[in-house]
Amino acid sequence: MELAKQIKKYRAALNLSQDEFAEKIYVTRQTVSNWENGKNYPDIHSILRMATLFDVSLDQLIKGDVLVMKEKIDAAEMRKLKTNTIIYGALLINAMLALYPLVHFLGNIGLATWGVQMIFAICFSIVVEKQKKKLNIQTYKEISAFFDGVPLDEIEKKRETEKRLLQRVLMGAGSMGIAIVAVILYWLLSWLLRV
Repeated sequence: MELAKQIKKYRAALNLSQDEFAEKIYVTRQTVSNWENGKNYPDIHSILRMATLFDVSLDQLIKGDVLVMKEKIDAAEMRKLKTNTIIYGALLINAMLALYPLVHFLGNIGLATWGVQMIFAICFSIVVEKQKKKLNIQTYKEISAFFDGVPLDEIEKKRETEKRLLQRVLMGAGSMGIAIVAVILYWLLSWLLRV
């Protein structure tokens, strides 16, 4: 962690012991020791006090660590999005495949069970869409680049943004198509089993 080195360097340049430094920025000596050994990060208020005390800009003080923190946040967001996407896909596939058996064998209880599964699938689709919006990724190319950890340049980003409206229309039509196919399959299977 660059910040640990920076704190130690600037503190030494002012000829301050850890105790003296801790007193000036209103923390304990142990806290300063933990920062300088890279065990944890200071909070924003402490960083601001340090920048003032060292007479440096925030950029100079935390340079390098911003990239590390961003990478950690991006990795966590990526894992969260992947997990929620897998759950959503599994719930949607399960709901599509379970419609006929549930209704055929359990009747209205089966239909209610299927409805609950669909509600869960819809909830996860909303969660996934919110995450994609938060990360500003909507098209397949943007999502693929995000998962690969490759940033899109501005021109590609603009092109992908223009595709979003068409993609939403196609996704809506596709969802309706899946629902219609599920209903047709249900009625077709019901009719075949009666004959």
